[in-house]
Amino acid sequence: MTFNDIFKSSFLDRIDAVPPLDAILALALACALGLFIVLIYKKTSTNVMHSTSFEATLVALTLITTLVILAVSSNVLLSLGMVGALSIVRFRTPVKEPMDIVFLFWCIAVGIVLAAGLLFLAVVGCIVIGLVLLIFANTRTMDRPFMLVVRCSGETVDTAERAVEALVASNTKRHVLKAKDRSAAGEGTGALDLTYEVRLKDGETAFIDALCAIEGVGDASLVSYNGDYLG
Repeated sequence: MTFNDIFKSSFLDRIDAVPPLDAILALALACALGLFIVLIYKKTSTNVMHSTSFEATLVALTLITTLVILAVSSNVLLSLGMVGALSIVRFRTPVKEPMDIVFLFWCIAVGIVLAAGLLFLAVVGCIVIGLVLLIFANTRTMDRPFMLVVRCSGETVDTAERAVEALVASNTKRHVLKAKDRSAAGEGTGALDLTYEVRLKDGETAFIDALCAIEGVGDASLVSYNGDYLG
């Protein structure tokens, strides 16, 4: 055993396991693609208020995944240890939107593909996925469901109900009666609440004024929703 063997460091031997240029290029591209994913998230999210912490998470997750896979790919023993370490991690943060899970997996996939050296696949895959999400987001916006709530009262409740049904049918692409609540105040009298799920024609909402003009209709409300809250 020589003097050099005594002070030999296995840690320093692995310092160049991943070429610095490869690491810098992979991390820079991971950051760029992470920002691209954030841009798609902003364009397709249904939330009016965007969470800046979640947007930062998307970029950081892409970078972290790339960094981990670069390290794992350089050492088989490290990869086995990483699997054991990650197996004890438990994520308990609830994800409210199903699409948020898609973006999280997208970031992880991009990081893995980049660290594997498949740069072309990572870039093209991001562009294709982004375009698909944008197309579906635009389609969803054009055919957004609304909840229409109409309250009828007075002596002409039954007549008002028929008039409301006819007007809603003629001014919407599709309508479904979700709820009908009526107070027991006698035949043809009392209060009647009608709740419809409707699909508007070209986003036209002027028929609300016509609904309010019907005799016996007290008020009418049109509320947008994402289709997940009511069955």
